[in-house]
Amino acid sequence: MKNKALKRLIYGLLAFLISLSLFSFKLNGSVRKDTIDSGFKIKTIIVDAGHGVRPPGSVGHFSPGASGSYSFERDVTLAIALKLQTAIEKEMSGVKVVLTRKTQEDVSWPMRADIANQNKGNLFISLHCNSLSNRTVHEVVGHKHHKPVYKAITVPDRSGKGVLLLVYGTWRTKEEENAIKHTQIEEDADMDTAVDPNDPETMILINEYKTKFRKQSIHLANLINTEFVDTDGRRSEGIREQGVLVLCHSAMPAVLVETGYINNPDDEAYLNSEKGQNEIVDSIVRALKNYKDEVEQVSK
Repeated sequence: MKNKALKRLIYGLLAFLISLSLFSFKLNGSVRKDTIDSGFKIKTIIVDAGHGVRPPGSVGHFSPGASGSYSFERDVTLAIALKLQTAIEKEMSGVKVVLTRKTQEDVSWPMRADIANQNKGNLFISLHCNSLSNRTVHEVVGHKHHKPVYKAITVPDRSGKGVLLLVYGTWRTKEEENAIKHTQIEEDADMDTAVDPNDPETMILINEYKTKFRKQSIHLANLINTEFVDTDGRRSEGIREQGVLVLCHSAMPAVLVETGYINNPDDEAYLNSEKGQNEIVDSIVRALKNYKDEVEQVSK
């Protein structure tokens, strides 16, 4: 490798990663903490309110999100995001929150990741509401030759309830590697030549970032899930991998929070209430504060 600046960056990051806490984990499992780096600080958290209203004249993929009997996912996620921004900036000194959207208008999935990366986010929290698809049942509509005649009909499935935490699926790691290369490496201020993605030292650096971000994503998801279950008494479906574009395109630890099933009457009422939204926000903030304390703790 001819780029001396990149070499210095690699050697410096490798030293940083040796001292940084890398968490041993398994999905829905325990977490072991090793050593903690004393220099890293969480300065910027990206809060992503899922979905929205399609902007007039827009092109590209936009999703309206889920709906309940009287409310829409896009409105619930924005309300929680705005509350979460206020709470984080109030309770976590020195931390700035960047929202991917502040109005009802939707923002495309690629743009959400771009906002996170351009603002050098340290964490990405995406807020959503879950929903189950309609199910097909067969009901008797008559009889023929003394035998029942059935008709297939679709009915709402309101059996889902509780929270779910998502991290990006490992089958999309190439996309995260590309985001890391562009955000964490190529944009370094000391770079004076192009980065060769096939250079062994560059590949080592990308893999170190990728390993760190994945472990920290799952650890943060565990912290948030624990708060929901132990403090709020919510039902939880745990932590799952899913091929979510905004997660794997964000070059930082990233978690998607399914805050509840909006097509379940009990969850819908909870998600639209001040009490429910405040509990969700408070639980996420407690988890973020615990996470921040861990990664910023000075080794003694």
